[in-house]
Amino acid sequence: MTRMATAAPSGCRSNLDPRYYRLCDQKAVWGIILEALAALGAVSSVTFMVALLVLICKVQDSNRRKVLPIQFLFLLGVLGVFGLTFAFIIQLDGSTGPTRFFLFGILFALCFSCLLVHAFNLTRLVHGRRGLSLLVMLGLAVAFSLVQDVIAVEYIVLTMNRTNVNIFSELPPPRRNEDFVMLLIYVLFLMVLTFLTASFVFRGPFTGWKRHGAHIYFTTLLSLAVWVVWIALLFVPTPGPQWDDTILSTALVANGWVFLLAYVVPEFQLLTKQRNTMDYPLEDAFCKPQLMKQSYGVENRAYTQEGITQGTEETGDTVYAPYTTHFQLQVNELSPFSSAA
Repeated sequence: MTRMATAAPSGCRSNLDPRYYRLCDQKAVWGIILEALAALGAVSSVTFMVALLVLICKVQDSNRRKVLPIQFLFLLGVLGVFGLTFAFIIQLDGSTGPTRFFLFGILFALCFSCLLVHAFNLTRLVHGRRGLSLLVMLGLAVAFSLVQDVIAVEYIVLTMNRTNVNIFSELPPPRRNEDFVMLLIYVLFLMVLTFLTASFVFRGPFTGWKRHGAHIYFTTLLSLAVWVVWIALLFVPTPGPQWDDTILSTALVANGWVFLLAYVVPEFQLLTKQRNTMDYPLEDAFCKPQLMKQSYGVENRAYTQEGITQGTEETGDTVYAPYTTHFQLQVNELSPFSSAA
């Protein structure tokens, strides 16, 4: 009866469920625009996932190859972020309510956990230490994201009382927004921790890894800006509760494209980069010989350190001999007894 009485908006079929009107309503253009951007982002994420599997054999650097599973997991999270946008464009009801509250924090926790593990691994590489193994990085990323899973499951079960799936649409908008943001405190903690960890990458001596740290740094910085804006708009009474879904779906699309443009695309540009020996410490650096001066004119005194020990030689050009021995020939002055003999 309600469906027959309500006229379908322009652009939608007459027999379409009213919950989906935002996907096709030409008067509410924001739904169509966000739908198109989310679909394009989802297709781009799948394309990058396929490209990652194709290019895995061409990655020469072993430390870059170890991060590929983390980046694949990250792309899965980005794909979920774009897909979740449709749950916010569709009208809030008993089916979209639990989906929103459950998946929003879980997907972002997965993305930022992958970025956090990658940043932590870079802090080791940029200081010349051995990077984490593939299984350790995967374990850390999954462990960090599982915390948000436990929080979301506990909240959903306690709020719904196990059966009432319509509780989210029945809550007053201010209370619903407060619960929604409170549920994401752990995700905000992961974002700040990832941002701080990425900032430590710039302090290491091996500069080849700092570019990867810059990708994570700016991705997290832009994500923090997006989150501050949508949380502020959600609690400002001026737009009104009717704009809550618009704000949240816009935040999802914006943050998803930040992930792709600020992190995924730059990382793909460095994926098949040739291994640079300057990005790693020399294995025999601790055996490097000292600086020695070269003197000319005497055959059996080619390398000597008399100028260093006695301070009597004139200042000249210092020659570094990387593969010479530490033992130096020394000519002893003949004593009167040996000359007499």
